[in-house]
Amino acid sequence: MFRLSGLLTAFVILAGTALSPAAAEDKTITVFAAASMKNALDEIDAAYTAKTGVKFSVSYAASSALAKQIEQGAPADVFVSADTDWMDYAIAKKTINEPSRVNLLGNSIVLIAPKDSRIDNVTIAQGFDLAKLAGDGRIATGDVKSVPAGKYAKAALEKLGAWRAAEPKFAMAESVRAALTLVARGEANLGIVYSTDAKVEPGVKIVGTFPADSHPAIIYPVAATTIAKPETNDYLAFLRSTAAKTILEKYGFKFLISPTT
Repeated sequence: MFRLSGLLTAFVILAGTALSPAAAEDKTITVFAAASMKNALDEIDAAYTAKTGVKFSVSYAASSALAKQIEQGAPADVFVSADTDWMDYAIAKKTINEPSRVNLLGNSIVLIAPKDSRIDNVTIAQGFDLAKLAGDGRIATGDVKSVPAGKYAKAALEKLGAWRAAEPKFAMAESVRAALTLVARGEANLGIVYSTDAKVEPGVKIVGTFPADSHPAIIYPVAATTIAKPETNDYLAFLRSTAAKTILEKYGFKFLISPTT
């Protein structure tokens, strides 16, 4: 009996030793983030993994799609939205830990064309004729009914008096990155995307920038979900850090808060 007890004790010790590293390796944070965050957030996550060993599973899509997936029970720990409306929606559905919310980033929207386009140096102001500029081609942006970039684009064009004539020429994409791809491939003559998107796509060029007062402020809130793992809090703290700020500003985002060390 004593020998059997000793063997069981040894087995438990060995099992514990074997499982501990695996348990550490299994620490994974699931992030649902706006498509426009991909390049910057991939770099931030890599830096955080190097620092902590925590890994990431990241889904990039339109904020609208992600908010609804979280509502339907998708196991996300973090939600990064490209506008406040979809974060507010998620909070109303009680899927977000509201005290963890931070309005972290700002951005701007720009008019883009394929890199070899003859269109260049467009002055975007009251009364500018986007429909004429597009000619017989299409104008790509995110779906103006749901995708934040599309909503910002429509708001700006309505304020500038260009929406009604241009609307029939719009190709509505499922995300801002999908719109970016349409322009890069030459499948659309023009597109309206975030400046940060245009900067990471060599197949396009920025031909004009929308005035900041032509649309609602572009704000990216970030928050933990109500089912987030405990280690999520440390990750959110890292997103507010000086290290994260440096990366995000490199990609053209505006850091809206005072960074932590």
